[in-house]
Amino acid sequence: MEPRPRNRMQGKKVLVTGSGTGIGREIALEFAREGASVALHYAHSAEGAQSAVEEIAAGGGKARAFKSDLRRVKQAQSLASRALAFLGGLDVLVSNAGITLNMPFGKVTPEQFDIVHNVNIRAPFFITQTALPALQASGGIVINITSIHAFEGMPEHSVYAGTKGGLVAYTRALAIELAPLGIRVNAIAPGAVYVPNYHKVIPGFEPSKAGVNIPAGFIGMPVDIARVALFLASEDARYIIGQTLVVDGGTISWMPFNDGFRQPLGAHFGRGYVPGA
Repeated sequence: MEPRPRNRMQGKKVLVTGSGTGIGREIALEFAREGASVALHYAHSAEGAQSAVEEIAAGGGKARAFKSDLRRVKQAQSLASRALAFLGGLDVLVSNAGITLNMPFGKVTPEQFDIVHNVNIRAPFFITQTALPALQASGGIVINITSIHAFEGMPEHSVYAGTKGGLVAYTRALAIELAPLGIRVNAIAPGAVYVPNYHKVIPGFEPSKAGVNIPAGFIGMPVDIARVALFLASEDARYIIGQTLVVDGGTISWMPFNDGFRQPLGAHFGRGYVPGA
């Protein structure tokens, strides 16, 4: 097998939101491994973001972590401005930050609705808008991280799925508007991807057993999404515009035909991020 090419992002300037943990952190590390300078963003996970910065620096790369509360639009805009100042421009924007919330439809509060929409939809919109001049100058790339919840239903996810479906439509429309400016916009819709937070919200979660109901036979890892993001940011994807690539091990291609949708979910996503979750 031929070795994977390296330094595909040499000299590139990249901002990854929500990169203190999980998928976002691995995306930031993968771009840095390929030679990019990286601005990482976190809201709560300072330790994870800073350890990633240290890992990048140890490898001879350039990185800095920025804290920002993306529930507030001015902080989202400020994050983009601070990252641009640090990087000296922008070639790739990966909007990964998001809040997962499950809540019975009848119990969702306006506050919960607003928080999830503000982080998942409004923040990437205005971060991209703030970064637009820099992206136009570089002929840049925008990658939005959505979810398979945009394409299939699950109980208690009406708010979350609405934001992820919105990201798919937003990606498609924005891609058409920005293509004449030389900016490519696409999205990635991950399926189940192992992140440490699963242990907190899913009782008895075991990664080795999580792939039983996934056609691939295993749960995805953050690097699986990171490598797709790297592909979309490369010249190999130059003819891909306005698309959402589903990376889910075959999950949404499967027809389960069971009554699982009638049962309470049992997990509680959103604790610590959304009041009342």
